Amino acid sequence: MNKLLFKHIDNSGLIVFRIVFGLLCFLESFGAVFTGWIRRTLIEPEFTFSFIGFEWLQPLPGDWMYAYYIVMAIFGLFIMVGYKYRFSILMFALMWTATYLMQKSSYNNHYYLLMLLSFLMVLLPANKYASLDVKFNSSLKRISMPSWCKWVFVLQLFILYTYASIAKLYPDWLDTSVIALLLKSKASYPLIGELLQQKSVHYFIAYGGILFDGLIIPLLLFKQTRKFAFFASIFFHLFNSIVFQIGIFPYLSLAFSLFFFEPKTIRDLFLKKKEFYNAERIITPKYNTVLVSLFSIYFLIHIALPLRHHFFKDDVLWTEEGHRLSWRMMLRAKSGSVNYSVIDAETNNPIPIKLNDYLTKKQKRGASTKPDMIWQFAQHLKQDFAQKGKTVKVYVRAYVGINGKPSKQLIDPNVNIANEEWHHFKHHDWILPSK
Repeated sequence: MNKLLFKHIDNSGLIVFRIVFGLLCFLESFGAVFTGWIRRTLIEPEFTFSFIGFEWLQPLPGDWMYAYYIVMAIFGLFIMVGYKYRFSILMFALMWTATYLMQKSSYNNHYYLLMLLSFLMVLLPANKYASLDVKFNSSLKRISMPSWCKWVFVLQLFILYTYASIAKLYPDWLDTSVIALLLKSKASYPLIGELLQQKSVHYFIAYGGILFDGLIIPLLLFKQTRKFAFFASIFFHLFNSIVFQIGIFPYLSLAFSLFFFEPKTIRDLFLKKKEFYNAERIITPKYNTVLVSLFSIYFLIHIALPLRHHFFKDDVLWTEEGHRLSWRMMLRAKSGSVNYSVIDAETNNPIPIKLNDYLTKKQKRGASTKPDMIWQFAQHLKQDFAQKGKTVKVYVRAYVGINGKPSKQLIDPNVNIANEEWHHFKHHDWILPSK
């Protein structure tokens, strides 16, 4: 175990990854300003769907979220150039986590991955070469790192891709119906739009996705298959970037290849002036037991989280209980309609409301199809009317269709959702059965 984790290896891969990671953090943060994402997601909404339990995390008032993201972008640049690295990566991790938890209308798995990686990077000696920290303090310079710095990435990726592959093994993915729905809106794309509507392409994407996710990490680990796997990764991730526009995730995923190729190859390609470390040294730190224990707990949690939906009643595609934090990426297409009935608890008279007065177009999609967001909006209505001196009951009629199938009623219309409690580890009986 000591040899596997604490043998020192050349750190070229980690150094180059820090530079790429910092650049992607900058682009993700700065891009949110110029694409209008911040205004649409954090400024315009009257009400923000935070992660349940983190309602105290709310966007800054006015236009201050622009400043918030610009500061994050600056920290991204500091990470890239290795300036006050520990402080910069910790601040980025905390700020990114706050924005991740304060809204989920624009939920994306790469937001979650970026949060995890940011905190992992806090622990890594990624500023020991080609950094301003080393320029200002040459005693920090190192050309090696313990092997565990590589294996934390490999194991994190193995968990991610394995669960992503397993999640695709269900009928609507295997018969490509969900792929057809996801690609239907891409028909207008120049050059490839018509091709994306072909059934043969749907089968290629469906089964290629299962095989890629399930095999990519083992194939990258073995020298004989590494180049093939790398070129497959380039095709796979660029295809996803062009077709699905999923931000920095494809490029971040390609950057992980730095930890699979030989360090000498990385050094020769990107850090030609760097001395190559090839000594055989195992340096076991005094805190090795604590380090191994902490990472063991961390990875056990991340192995367990994607399994939790098996302990809830019904299908996770329907209830979404256990859906988040589980690497269930682009698995289904949901559509629905909803009606919120607000009833004055004292007079029993209905109080008309308009969803447009409360929610943006994107928020309405979540508040129509996702039980947790339906529950949150019912609580918001209850609080909103309480501030006006009224006690209300909220009943919901929601009809949801998954993967083009006929719509079915999602929420028990006879239950006052505003009076229900949320349980993170227990099924909610007001979610009607899928069958």
